[in-house]
Amino acid sequence: MLRALLSGLGWRGGIWGCTFSLWQPHLPPARLLSATELVSHWTVVFEKRGIPEARESSEYIVAHVLGAKTFQSLRPGLWTQPLTPWQLQCVQELSSYRLQRMPVQYILGEWDFQGLSLKMAPPVFIPRPETEELVEWVLEEVTQGPRVVGAQGCPLILEVGCGSGAISLSLLSKLPQASVAGQDSDHPLRCDLSYEDPLALDGGEEGMDIITHILALAPRLLKDSGSIFLEVDPRHPELVGSWLQSQPDLSLNLVAVRRDFCGRPRFLHIRRCGPQHGCPVDAWPGPQPARVPG
Repeated sequence: MLRALLSGLGWRGGIWGCTFSLWQPHLPPARLLSATELVSHWTVVFEKRGIPEARESSEYIVAHVLGAKTFQSLRPGLWTQPLTPWQLQCVQELSSYRLQRMPVQYILGEWDFQGLSLKMAPPVFIPRPETEELVEWVLEEVTQGPRVVGAQGCPLILEVGCGSGAISLSLLSKLPQASVAGQDSDHPLRCDLSYEDPLALDGGEEGMDIITHILALAPRLLKDSGSIFLEVDPRHPELVGSWLQSQPDLSLNLVAVRRDFCGRPRFLHIRRCGPQHGCPVDAWPGPQPARVPG
């Protein structure tokens, strides 16, 4: 998976709305069930069918039908109150999609990211929790470090592979003075059993194809001291450092590497060196990341 940001540049909306299909697998008992009982019922069903995150999936679905973001945010009184027949049917309908391994985000038709509620529908790539850390790092650099700005004194940012626009929208919500553009591929979706576009995850044999393509183009887009932030596979920081070292004409310097909340090297900060400064040889990280906080 790759998320890239360059700064300093010169079926309907979700499944919600039950359709009451005739297919009704794993129906709960005929009596009306409470939210807690319903979560337990579908957790068992999902576990038997090998559905990942069985309890979380059932909690999100039940909470959604009851008008809440999460099960924990429901009023305690709703945990034991019987659902109406219509609500039970909606849970049944949405759970049938989960049994087909549709991601919960698509079933709900929305997902929160950095405090924003984003619409979700296949094949738009679902934003990952780790990506929120990338946004936080970019915000740190923009607000604390030197930056390249446009003619009006505003940060200029390009998001490559924007998907749902989660990163761009998050940055704009925190940096309303910024100018942000998003670019994504317009290739047709390959038909298979996955819901997310598989090409969004295809980076070639080593996963470096798109990364090296972005880095090769970056000097044409970045002003002096402009930055690139990448979210990459944990094996890529060393590969990117070696590749950049083999391409000195690009004048790009791997400034820092950060780990995600699981401790994996996930995020890269690469900066274009100005002609007056150049890229010092000892700045290249080689086999070891330049800086890996945490």
